[in-house]
Amino acid sequence: MNSQAPPFEHPFKIRLERGTVLPLVWLALGSAALAEIAARSVPAAIVLDLQHGLWERGSLEAAAGIAGVCTSVIARTADFSAPAVGAALDAGVAAVMAPLVESADDARVLAGASRYPPQGRRSGGGVRPLLAGADSMLAVNRHVAVGAMIETALGAQNAEAICAVAGIDFIFVGTGDLQLSMPDASPGQLKACCARIRDIAHQQGLPCGLFTSDAVAARQAFAEGYELAVVANDIGLAARGFAEAVQAARS
Repeated sequence: MNSQAPPFEHPFKIRLERGTVLPLVWLALGSAALAEIAARSVPAAIVLDLQHGLWERGSLEAAAGIAGVCTSVIARTADFSAPAVGAALDAGVAAVMAPLVESADDARVLAGASRYPPQGRRSGGGVRPLLAGADSMLAVNRHVAVGAMIETALGAQNAEAICAVAGIDFIFVGTGDLQLSMPDASPGQLKACCARIRDIAHQQGLPCGLFTSDAVAARQAFAEGYELAVVANDIGLAARGFAEAVQAARS
């Protein structure tokens, strides 16, 4: 078997463990070129949204390879199933972050899908994982970071059990879906729910992130003790940029 070092020595998991502030750029439009441009700003990581975004397998592989040269890449998977998680990891991303994790059982499925045996049940193979041989492929178990998204009322209720699952490296609160699942909650109640999830994650030694809409909201999240937050997203930047340009011309 090939004994070369792993081709992807992701620093992202190390930075998670150190508890440093990690500003994220969120990309949904499915453009590898845009991912390359975003990576040149050197955020802590770029998130490729495979759940709601326009990414296809080819563009995912291209974006992960190109952007990964400059920064870490996280795949927000379509779900926490083995096929969804494995396909994302085969692209060579530094981390996966699965949506709608609502129980310890869900978290265990996610953790198991993210690592090769004996630690998990990820299927071996893929073009990029095998570039440096099978030993290198298996060594990635040590470097991949696994995030569980808590973004429903049920997930929030089960936060202690989710955070206690071995193999989960960080928690990320999806504020949009959390609000949808708690339609009668006030902004203050939603904020308190997020803070409770953050505190539970910290009690288990896990960093916690929060979906935020811009840099101002991200700075506030960092000030409140969250380690990860979204400083920009491609849809928001494009929409604001076009609107401001048209308004400026008309003025």
